[in-house]
Amino acid sequence: MQATITWNHKMGFSGMTESGHQLAMDAAPENNGENGAPRPTELLLHAVAGCTGMDIVSILEKMRLPLTSFEMDIEGERATEHPRRFTTISIHYRLEGDLPDDKVRRAVSLSKDKYCSVSKSLNAEIEVYYSINGVRNEEPL
Repeated sequence: MQATITWNHKMGFSGMTESGHQLAMDAAPENNGENGAPRPTELLLHAVAGCTGMDIVSILEKMRLPLTSFEMDIEGERATEHPRRFTTISIHYRLEGDLPDDKVRRAVSLSKDKYCSVSKSLNAEIEVYYSINGVRNEEPL
């Protein structure tokens, strides 16, 4: 998977996803941004929620359980010191339909423990490499 992200001005960036969708990011005015788009950290929370939500919908469909409504609230707490990473992420699921509690718990558990690649990436030791103007540094950041 790959993406190209372009600086627009101030703290604004835009990009095109590999699947052909436009994406924009910006910062708050107090951080020299114009508040023209979501913050990267906001997108990260949305990515976690979207990933686990898609898992749960898929798992419940495979269980042949009719889902009539599904919403999530996701909340992230960040460290006060830089790099201000997320220290906790809480997801509150609200599902409606003919859904036995044990089956819903199983779907959430499978997403959390096995399938959600986004949340699992947050806990992984990911090596980040970089190149500057075409010269790649072989040491991870």
